[in-house]
Amino acid sequence: MKTWHGTAVLSAWLIGTACATNPVTGARQLSLVSEAQEVAMGRAAAVEVRQTIGLVDDRALQNYVSATGLSLARTSERPELPWSFEVVDDPTPNAFALPGGFIFVTRGMLNLMDSQAELASVLGHEIGHVTARHSVSAISRQQLAQLGLGLGGIFFPEVQPFGEAIGAGLGLLFLKHGRDAERQADELAVQYAGGLNYDVRETIDVFESLSRAGGDQRSALPAWLSTHPAPADRIEALRQHIATPGVRTGAIVDRGEYLRQIDGLVYGHNPRQGFFRDQVFYHPDLRFRFSLPAGWQGNNLTHAVEAISPGRDAAMVLTLSPAPGPAAAARQLAAQQNVRMLQSSDERVNGLPSVVSVFDAATEGGVVRGIAAHIELGGRVYELIGYAPVDRFGANGPAIERALKSFAPLTDRAMLSIQPRRIEIVTLRRAMTVAEFAREHDSPIPVEELALINQADGTNTVLAAGSQAKRVVGPRQ
Repeated sequence: MKTWHGTAVLSAWLIGTACATNPVTGARQLSLVSEAQEVAMGRAAAVEVRQTIGLVDDRALQNYVSATGLSLARTSERPELPWSFEVVDDPTPNAFALPGGFIFVTRGMLNLMDSQAELASVLGHEIGHVTARHSVSAISRQQLAQLGLGLGGIFFPEVQPFGEAIGAGLGLLFLKHGRDAERQADELAVQYAGGLNYDVRETIDVFESLSRAGGDQRSALPAWLSTHPAPADRIEALRQHIATPGVRTGAIVDRGEYLRQIDGLVYGHNPRQGFFRDQVFYHPDLRFRFSLPAGWQGNNLTHAVEAISPGRDAAMVLTLSPAPGPAAAARQLAAQQNVRMLQSSDERVNGLPSVVSVFDAATEGGVVRGIAAHIELGGRVYELIGYAPVDRFGANGPAIERALKSFAPLTDRAMLSIQPRRIEIVTLRRAMTVAEFAREHDSPIPVEELALINQADGTNTVLAAGSQAKRVVGPRQ
């Protein structure tokens, strides 16, 4: 959770059916959206991505990735689109394209790659999905209608496992492309990157690394293979395509500048933005803590902390309120059309000025009953809401109330001072295996993971003298 206020609300679309020409294949195809609608859809969803997942706070790195992507996009079949390329602050290796040319790559992906040629191949792949309108083709009329709801459509969703619908716009990220679309995007990546003289053989290295990298269930994003299906022969098909006569392979790799750009980049989860330990959520930057009920599962997103009960019949959400104080925040809650306030009172929660309320709220799935605690700390107002269907509130209400009232200032020095792990680039004085590198340059990650981020086949792979390698520095978590 970061210091961010509010939620993104997507606009509703007027959805029409039109016949359009695929800009890549030249074929006429039935399309549910015009190009203007495609751009509007992608732009609104991109706002939601930035606010819900967040961007890496490194202007030089953002500019580097943007410049690389824009140079490729200008050579594509749709250079007129409002292309943008940004790095999102998520540890899962992934990249994704929204309709209209809004492309994101995660810092987890940047941790995994090791050259600008690899970056160009990944961005080129996502550009290919846009130019061939794969995302638009994958969206059904029903999904398009649902996109109009936005995050603000229903304040209290029917209790369901979190992460299934972080936001309507983010649903675009979870669209899976078919085998033919993936192969076409692979070939377009080779075309775009090779056309700018990048060594497209680097594409094989990054795809092989992605096939070995696992997902992270704590992330807001799915792993690469969840959104980019990889049949067993996909890498071999790409290898054969690169070897086809007439395919330009290029010569630019530019490993040194790429590694310089990611030197110091956060690796893995950033505890400064909040983390769970033994059912307690700690936020060092915002200096607060609170406890989850036993057995509840928590999830830390950019804009909120969410939790769900073991029986998946109750949920909690913590977020920041834009209101000037607890009383004003409680009034804003009471003013919502679907909310009926049952009681509300001023309290002190662990010495902090607060307003605690009980309410009913009408949702599409029925009436839920909830407890809201609006608590002021450090000049910010926190909104903690726990709720369950009315017939399940009696079983969950006491645990929810204890959890909300556990919110307190964080004073533990060890938790306040915790730092993230980071990538550090090391120039090797002599040739050594990955295992030897791990012993000489200690990293708080398994040696097999160190081999993965250095794109080595295994721990016995030899790293050349004078070459640069990645290590990870920071605490053992």
